[in-house]
Formats: sequence, C-alpha cells, structure tokens
Amino acid sequence: MTTYHPFTWIAIFALGAALVNSAGIWAIYKKRDWAQQVKTYFMCFAAGVLISSPLLFAFPQAVKKNFYAGFSALLGFLFMFFSNRVIKYLTKQKELAFGITAAEGIGIHSFVDGIIYSVTFSVSALTGFLAGIGLVVHEFAEGVITFSILIKGGITERKAALYALLIAALTTPLGAFVAYPFVRGLNDSLLGHALGFVVGVLIYISASHLLPEAREQEKEHSTLAFLLGVTLALFMVATKIH
Repeated sequence: MTTYHPFTWIAIFALGAALVNSAGIWAIYKKRDWAQQVKTYFMCFAAGVLISSPLLFAFPQAVKKNFYAGFSALLGFLFMFFSNRVIKYLTKQKELAFGITAAEGIGIHSFVDGIIYSVTFSVSALTGFLAGIGLVVHEFAEGVITFSILIKGGITERKAALYALLIAALTTPLGAFVAYPFVRGLNDSLLGHALGFVVGVLIYISASHLLPEAREQEKEHSTLAFLLGVTLALFMVATKIH
C-alpha cells in the first residue's frame, strides 16, 4: 500500500495551476480571439466542480471533524464577499487604477487558492482532488481575465503579460507553500474549521465570481460545460477516487 504524501499533491496542483494560468495569459497575448471564445467554457466547467464538491464532500468532512465548521464556512463566504466589496470600492475611488486594484484582488484570490490546496490535501486526497480540479481549470480563464483587466487599465501588452504572471500565476504556489507548514500542525478540530472556511470560499468563487462572469458572456453549450463539471464531481465522490 502506497503512503499518501499530501505535500507532493499540493506541489503538483499548485504548480499545475500556475502553468494553466500562464497558458491563459499566453493564449490571450498571442491568440486573443480564441482565448476569449473558450474562457467561458473553462469558467462554467470549473464552476460546476467548485459548487458541487464542497456541498457533496468537503463540507460534510469539515463538520465531521468539527461540528461548528458551518460557522467557519459562513466566515469564508463573508471574507470573500467583503474583500471583493472593498476592492470594488477602492477601484471606484482611484482614477488610474482600475487595472491595478482589480489585479490586486485577483492576486489575493490566487494566494487564497494556494492555501486551499494545502488545507484540502491535508484532509484527504479526495478532498484535495475535488477542490483542486475545479481550481486548476478556472486558472485558464483567470489568466485571460487578469491580462484583459491590466490592458483595460492602460498597461502595455508586454507589461500586462508579465504582471499577470506575477499576480495571478505565481501567487498560487506561493500561497500553498507558505500555508503548508501551518496547516500541517493543525489538529483535527482546527483542520475542520480550516476546511469549513475553504468551503465558504469555494462556494463564493463559484456562485459569485465564475458563474456571473460566464453568464455575461454566455455561449452555446456553456450550460453543458457547467453540468459536465457537476457530473465529474458526482463521479469522483461516488467512486471515492483516492
């Protein structure tokens, strides 16, 4: 029987997320029309996974470890909600920095993604896979969006590509590697709270970020992409892939 090493999978998914995000940046930089066409499908598929996996598996796991994990899930959702409100408020107040301030929000979001890998894979392989697949898939669209936001903020294309790489791609492995030593030391009760917080974050990302963005640019078969994401999460939970 093989030994499960959470850090190995954390590193694979965090670095994989950075690569997929970089692919999105490269695609929008080199193949703008194609990248804009496919990003909606990536967002819809990722949303399907990320709305299903916390409800089907991660949240029950959190409550099993700590009965009060629901409070942490609410806190995670509210954290994302209010941090996004603060970012939007700052964006409106500064003339220059629609691009910079919005990108700052994406950087925080990507850093949190890295923390999610550390928490979920520390709970179990299945929990990590369920959260990780949706997060990795949505990184392509996030790379496209980050580059587009920076361009809209008046930054040149080359600088936008470089800044997007630093802000959106590299912050995810940074978050994972910074968080891992702390997460590894948590007992089951605190890990339940941490997982509950992650559940709230994932539900917010899916319901309040990915789906509204996809709906604004809805395309034929985007609903199918969403349902495929839901189906994948159901399949993984039903077969308990380890």
